[in-house]
Amino acid sequence: MEYTPPPLFNRGPTPLVRLFLCSLLSAGLLVADARYQYLDAVRQVVAVAVYPVQRLAGTPSVIFDRIGDFFVTQARLRNDNTRLAEQNLQNAAKLRQFDSLSAENVHLRELLAARQRFSAGTTMAEVLYAGRDPFTRRIIIDKGLQADIKAGQPVIDEIGVVGQITRVYPWLSEVTLITDKDQVVPVQNLRNGLRAVLAGTGNDGELELKFIPLNADFQTGDQLVTSGIDAVYPPGLPVAQVSNVERNAAYLFARITCKPLAGVASHAQVLVVNWENKAPERPPQPEKSAGGKRRRGS
Repeated sequence: MEYTPPPLFNRGPTPLVRLFLCSLLSAGLLVADARYQYLDAVRQVVAVAVYPVQRLAGTPSVIFDRIGDFFVTQARLRNDNTRLAEQNLQNAAKLRQFDSLSAENVHLRELLAARQRFSAGTTMAEVLYAGRDPFTRRIIIDKGLQADIKAGQPVIDEIGVVGQITRVYPWLSEVTLITDKDQVVPVQNLRNGLRAVLAGTGNDGELELKFIPLNADFQTGDQLVTSGIDAVYPPGLPVAQVSNVERNAAYLFARITCKPLAGVASHAQVLVVNWENKAPERPPQPEKSAGGKRRRGS
């Protein structure tokens, strides 16, 4: 078996020849591809083969970009959420203020309508304070002597009687509500004309008819208005509605509770009625003699 040692130096085409051959091959391929489109299929195959490698090579850059976008988006969303929450609070406060102003506007319109349909003169006043004594039902309004307010004048809203002026100051007045336990209102039943005395119980939503006989014709739902007796209130002002009637033979009088019609515990504006007592004075009571008999007038 013969053995020939490898040549000491590799022999082949020179670099210049190789360059010439590669240039010639490239020019031929360019001409063939440009004129005859022979390499389209080869290009498609190479593109399919190289695509996974391209995607794999670009994966780290895509991952880093997406991670950066994730944190940027989270920060932007957090800032937007904070901004929108603050804006929502501001809008909620404005909405509550708008609702309050709308309700006050409706109330003022109703007061204006009540003022126009009321025959006597009225003065609009705003409620400033509530009474400090928790056992009384009183409010303070912003009208006093400078507005010609006098003690005894009725105070109403757009529905009915709220109370009565009980104390007057130069620029303020004190109103005792009809629900005060020491306040009474002469009323009349619209259904049958029966007269009675309506007293406060100390609760804003409850009134009581005093000293009503068991057989008196009062029913649940009856409307009570001022009777005008004693000229304390103008006649015909709505006051209350009978809410419950209890008749027990063990007691002399029926227990009749009523619900005030006016907003005695609500609203910020009221009307003071310029009502004056024009009724003549009460006749003097006949004096009793020493023997217990009344002395007759001459």
